[in-house]
Amino acid sequence: MKNNYINRNIDSELNEWVKEINHKPLLLRGPRQTGKSSSVKNLAKSFPHFLEINFEKDKEAKEIFLTAGNLSPQSLCDKLSAIKNIPIIPGKTLLFLDEIQSSLPAISSLRFFYEDYPDLHVIAAGSLLEFALQELPSFGVGRIRSLFMYPFSFSEFLNACDAGLLLNAIHSANPDEPLHETIHQKALEYLRIFLIIGGMPEVIATYVSENDMFKCQKVLDDLIFTLRDDFAKYKKRIPSLQISTVFNMVTEQVGRKFVLSKTGQDYSRYQIKQALDLLQMAGLVIPVIHTSANGLPLGAEINSAKQKMLLFDTGILQRLQGLFLADILLKDKLELINKGSIAEMFAGLELIKMSSCYTPLQLYYWQREKRNSHAEVDYVVQQGEKIVPIEVKSGTSGKMQSLHIFLSEKHLEYGIRTSLENFSRFDKIKVYPLYAIGINSK
Repeated sequence: MKNNYINRNIDSELNEWVKEINHKPLLLRGPRQTGKSSSVKNLAKSFPHFLEINFEKDKEAKEIFLTAGNLSPQSLCDKLSAIKNIPIIPGKTLLFLDEIQSSLPAISSLRFFYEDYPDLHVIAAGSLLEFALQELPSFGVGRIRSLFMYPFSFSEFLNACDAGLLLNAIHSANPDEPLHETIHQKALEYLRIFLIIGGMPEVIATYVSENDMFKCQKVLDDLIFTLRDDFAKYKKRIPSLQISTVFNMVTEQVGRKFVLSKTGQDYSRYQIKQALDLLQMAGLVIPVIHTSANGLPLGAEINSAKQKMLLFDTGILQRLQGLFLADILLKDKLELINKGSIAEMFAGLELIKMSSCYTPLQLYYWQREKRNSHAEVDYVVQQGEKIVPIEVKSGTSGKMQSLHIFLSEKHLEYGIRTSLENFSRFDKIKVYPLYAIGINSK
C-alpha cells in the first residue's frame, strides 16, 4: 500500500465512525475519482486486517453475492474470507466493497450487515453509484449511513501544500481583523493555482509531487476523457452524444441562468433536461435554484424553472474552456483566470464542501427582474436561523447594489461580499476574501 496519501477532511469523520459502538455500514458517495477508495485504504491502516472487494475486477466475489440467496452477512463473510485468505473478525477487519454499483445484490446486502453483523466495520463505495441506487429506492433507509465526498477544498489544498500556518492565519482573521497584506497576497497566489488546477485528487497529488502546472493540465485532460467516456454508461436509452452536448452547454453557461435552448443537434427541451438530470446524478453538474428567500427554509419558495448550473471542479472547467496556461502564468492579475464566472463557481463549490458530509447542500440564488431595476444575489444561505446573502466579485472592486437591495427588502442584519479584497467591513456588508469563503465565513 502506497504511503503518499494526502490527508482529507473526511478522515476525521471516518475515524469517529470506527470508534462508534453501534456503527452502521458506510456508503461513500460522490463524483468518480474524488478519492473515496484512497480514503478507505488510508483508514485501513488502523485495522489489523483489510479485505477489499472490487466488483468490477473480482468476478468470483461478485458471483458469491449474486448466488447468496438470503444474503446472510456471516455466510457472505465466510466465503469472502476463504477466497481472499484474509480473516474477517469483527473489530479487527475492515471490509471494503468497492465499485459496488456493479452488484445490486451487494448494495442490498448492506442493510443486513447492520441488522445481523453490527460489530463488523463495512464500507462501500463506487463510481456512478447514484444510478444503481435509483434501481433500489429503499436499499437501506435507517440502516446505512451515507457520506458524500467531493474534490479537494481550498483548505485541503493548503494542507496538501504544507501551508498549514497560512491556513491557520486565514482561520483567525475576520472582517474586523484582516490579514497582513503580505499574508493576504500569499493566500491569493495559492488561490490562483487552485483555481487553475482544481481539486481532483490526482491533480493535487501531481502538483504537490511535481510542482508542474503543465503536467497537471495533462492529468486534467485524462480525467476529462474518462468522464466523457462514462457518458455511455449513464443510461442505455440516451445517446452519449446527447449527454456530451448538454455537458458542453453547462460549460458555456456556468454562472448564468441555464437556458434549455435547442442545440446544433436540434435536441428538444425534454432531451436536454433528460441529459441534465443524468449529469446531476453523476455529480458532475450542480444546480443553483432560484428562491424568493422570504423565510426559512429557503427551499419553501423556489422557482425550479430558474436555475444556474455549476461544474463540480474549477480545474475541469478551466480546461474545458480552453485556458491558455502560459498566458495566465506570465501575468499577475488574478482576474485573468475568471473566464466563465470561475469565481462564482469556486464560491459555490466551497460552500458545498464546508457543509455537512452527511447531507448534500442545496445551493440557492435570488433574482429580481423589474424594469430598470434588475438585481441578483449569487448565493443565499442559511446560517443558524438567519438568511445570509453572498455576492461574489471576481476582482477587488465592484458595486454592491443588488446586495443592498436584498438586505433592504428582506430586512436582514448583514450580507457577505467575497472577492479578491482582504477582510474588511462596509456598514452591513462583511467582506471575506474569496479564498476564505469556505474556511471562516460563518
